[in-house]
Amino acid sequence: MDLHFWKPGWTEPSEAEWREKQRALLAGNAWIVDGNYAETLDLRLERADTVVVLATSWWRCAVRALLRGCRMPDTLPEGCEYSAWQRLRAEWRLVPLILRNRHGELEHEQAIIASHGQHTNRHVLKSKWAIRKFLDGSPDVAGRGHGDGSN
Repeated sequence: MDLHFWKPGWTEPSEAEWREKQRALLAGNAWIVDGNYAETLDLRLERADTVVVLATSWWRCAVRALLRGCRMPDTLPEGCEYSAWQRLRAEWRLVPLILRNRHGELEHEQAIIASHGQHTNRHVLKSKWAIRKFLDGSPDVAGRGHGDGSN
């Protein structure tokens, strides 16, 4: 989603621009969207048939953010420069946000999913094991609706 969100020079679009851009991106028959953007989650839920929520521990999420900071993306938004140092610094700044918002953000997203995504097949994956089993297509995780066995 970040690749499509940012305008040249790391300028944020208006809410109306961002919603319109997502409508265009979601117009196809098949797509996978990775990212948060809770303020426009309703748009994705309108057309989604499956929702996968990674609800891992805050420290695992923070470590992954830091590791992501060490790797440069293959593609950047048009007109955006991004050195390795800027990337690492941006991801490092996410760590306190992850810690501070670890409960509220997930609850907020779950409320939006409950309101707009009743028709979706939902999977809440809470561990590395559950994620691995889901990606492997294991029926003991993927078929249950949640990575912890609950629905």
